[in-house]
Amino acid sequence: MIDFTKIDYLESGNQKQQRAFEVLTKYKVFEKLKNYSPILAGTVPIEIDVEGSDLDIICEVDLRFEEDFLNEIMLSKLIPLEVDVKVEKVTVNGEKSIVLNFMLDEFPIEIFGQNKPTIKQNAYRHMIAEYNILCEKGETFKQQIIELKKKGIKTEPAFGLLMNLENPYEDLLKF
Repeated sequence: MIDFTKIDYLESGNQKQQRAFEVLTKYKVFEKLKNYSPILAGTVPIEIDVEGSDLDIICEVDLRFEEDFLNEIMLSKLIPLEVDVKVEKVTVNGEKSIVLNFMLDEFPIEIFGQNKPTIKQNAYRHMIAEYNILCEKGETFKQQIIELKKKGIKTEPAFGLLMNLENPYEDLLKF
């Protein structure tokens, strides 16, 4: 089993994973976010990314101090000054969240913060469930997921279609 709580597995992964490792290391992203227990979640870690897939970094953020979080990110120069950053405050599953979107080299980056441990956030839990399903079902299934994603279907709904899940966002959490 891969330890997805660290990014060193990317270094020996596929081409895109290796490049993601280079960019994340070059900008010291995980070093600068270490106070927020960052985890790279989403499709790149489990190799079902498609063209334009972003690097999803989830963080544990006490949103009572979201300004401190934003200031720390800006002061740490995690995001270069010339880079445009979109900041959104959203509610996901009834929980306040903060989302930052920007580019680092060729990668779209999304930092998602919630006031909950990263390993308990749905993005991480979905990724682990999807990884286990991919390991169980094999390469053909994986390619079917990728093909659905290329057609614009999001990851969880793609799993839902192939596995006949009624509510894939909830049902995947049961795996």
